[in-house]
Amino acid sequence: MKSIDKKALTLKTLNKSNIWDVQENDIFRMLESGEKDADMKENLRHYIDIIKSAFEFEEVKTDRPEVIKKYEARGFKVGDMHTGDSQDTKIAVKKRPIMRVTDLTYENIRHITAEKLMEVIDRNFGGGWDSLSQSIQDIIQSGFDISTTTLPKDRLHKPGGMYEKKVADGFSVLEIPKGAWVEAIFAKLKPETEKPRLKFGQDDSNKYNDDDENEDEDLPEIDDKYDDSDDDDEFDEDKLTEESYRTTIEENPEDLELAADDVTDDDDY
Repeated sequence: MKSIDKKALTLKTLNKSNIWDVQENDIFRMLESGEKDADMKENLRHYIDIIKSAFEFEEVKTDRPEVIKKYEARGFKVGDMHTGDSQDTKIAVKKRPIMRVTDLTYENIRHITAEKLMEVIDRNFGGGWDSLSQSIQDIIQSGFDISTTTLPKDRLHKPGGMYEKKVADGFSVLEIPKGAWVEAIFAKLKPETEKPRLKFGQDDSNKYNDDDENEDEDLPEIDDKYDDSDDDDEFDEDKLTEESYRTTIEENPEDLELAADDVTDDDDY
């Protein structure tokens, strides 16, 4: 179970997890200390929503001794809440009990002991670990190391066996009889680990890219003497004329006339 300095908690540092570490007296202490904050009234609804996640929180509309006694008989602590208005509000506060497996949440699972967890599971009709829904198992395993075994009664407490080793390692045990067999559920609170935080620094690859760009800036400009726009070889279809055609074979004109005379329609093939 997490240990926390309750006096160090304030309304501004409360959340839906650490609220399970405080009791009714702490709520009234924090509300009283919060009176000095200028934004107390503005954020009061937010603070009350957090408190309600772990406490029953009711406004006592009839401030009479007999009414207050009824609240106290139900386990409530009654006191005044100063909201900055001229008139105080009387409230009744009571910590929500964790009695059933359905009372377990990701916010409160690390704020109970392994022994308390065993009591809660034992109230689940004695069905054992497999009788719990997957969602409840996930919540429990987010805060506790869980292992189970089912053995005959005469073998469960065998010297050097799993039962003895788990108990020696600090696990709490719940034994659930199942006829001639016994299911043993072992639970131990997981050590709290800090979540790693990514630290974003300067990307070295960008540094090299910047250097390359700077080097390019230092290079002298080179005149481009080969401008494609002035290229004489550029093809323009509109300027194409008969004079543009030429052959690559040179012949004597007289030889061409003789060759033409040799071609007649009366040639035999």
